[in-house]
Amino acid sequence: MKHLIQKYNIPGPRYTSYPTVPFWDKGGIAVEDWQHTLLRSFGESNNKEGISLYIHLPFCESLCTFCACHKRITKRHEVEAPYIETVLKEWDLYCDLLGERPRIREIHLGGGTPTFFSSSQLTKLIEGIFKRGEKFETFEFSYEGHPNLTTPGQLQTLYDLGARRNSFGIQDYDPVVQKAIHRVQSFEQVKKVTALSRKIGYESISHDLIFGLPFQTADSIQKTFENTIALRPDRIAYYSYAHVPWIKGVGQRGFDENDLPKDKVKRHLYELGKQLLFDNGYIEIGMDHFALPNDTLYKAMESKKLHRNFMGYTAGKTALMIGLGMSSISDSWYAFAQNEKSVETYTQRVNKGEIPIFRGHLLTEQDLIIRQHILNLMCHLETSWNKGLAADIKAGILERLSEMVDDGFLEVSDQKLVVKEEGRMFVRNICMAFDLRLIANKPDTRIFSMTI
Repeated sequence: MKHLIQKYNIPGPRYTSYPTVPFWDKGGIAVEDWQHTLLRSFGESNNKEGISLYIHLPFCESLCTFCACHKRITKRHEVEAPYIETVLKEWDLYCDLLGERPRIREIHLGGGTPTFFSSSQLTKLIEGIFKRGEKFETFEFSYEGHPNLTTPGQLQTLYDLGARRNSFGIQDYDPVVQKAIHRVQSFEQVKKVTALSRKIGYESISHDLIFGLPFQTADSIQKTFENTIALRPDRIAYYSYAHVPWIKGVGQRGFDENDLPKDKVKRHLYELGKQLLFDNGYIEIGMDHFALPNDTLYKAMESKKLHRNFMGYTAGKTALMIGLGMSSISDSWYAFAQNEKSVETYTQRVNKGEIPIFRGHLLTEQDLIIRQHILNLMCHLETSWNKGLAADIKAGILERLSEMVDDGFLEVSDQKLVVKEEGRMFVRNICMAFDLRLIANKPDTRIFSMTI
């Protein structure tokens, strides 16, 4: 297995979308085309499955050097009110366009640090959303929190507003690793916010962990997982650190690349953590996620309803996801549209009455077919060939997968392709064999993190 890890550990996309952002059409998307696909998707899905909202709250009080998100570092909390006002203005623009009241199945607050915002501003945000929309029958509201910045008042307020799931970014408990990534938080603080969440009534608590961080060792991973399992969160996301300083600049240059565990050492850290999770009753979900059998993510996997989008894995699919806030990405299934990436430009455009997208992609028929195959693989570890692939395209995919079949990763029949347990860690590589845009436009420079 060690030589296979080295063989397949190459730069590749994470496939929260297809096409992936670097291969969106260079000409972007016309606002009229985005609005057309938005209205098409809304008409098809609002009454049947509802819509999702992703709201990006970008502010953080300090810079974590592992983070690849779009954020704004500040300790000035006077930025809260004008930003929330702008997000609600953007929501009004969408609601005016949609015409009828949207039925909201899912809201997720991401960042940045959503718990940077005060309870009063979070209340204003969520109540403002529901002035123009209503909850779907199976409504789910979740948010990301920083253990050091999430107060009892915020936990209670968000619960009272309808949140039943929260996620805390832990990353690692080792003091040396925490110092290197500039994310210092004690086990006692994490225990406090986790226990209080349970006491208040949250139904699902998630902890995010990362492997491949600077100075991580088998001993530090062992201790991190002992602490994590002691708190027994319902979900655990165990991500590979994406080292992309050529994209994210100084934020990911707080340590030397030689300080990072690589190849078989890095993969051993993942396998060690995964085995500890298995030993304690957690079940692997898709890629990089684990859940207890009582969690809705596990139930969604079992019922084949697991979905993946720019928010990661979700327990239910909506064809339409509207992204609000600076840098948010919206998905109408037929098109993607990303908002302006600076707070100032985003605010200016919203205040002019413009939906503030600056780039996007209108999916072709072929894009839609490939998208479904990749989504099937990422969520269900299998896909049917009866999905509209032309014979020559299918032949090309099978040729690119032939080595992986020989290496024991896949079972291929006339009806479908199934990822074997041995191939689970190589799902990104398997998806790359379907990625026609990546194959046709192989980048001259490195733009993706490593697949393993």
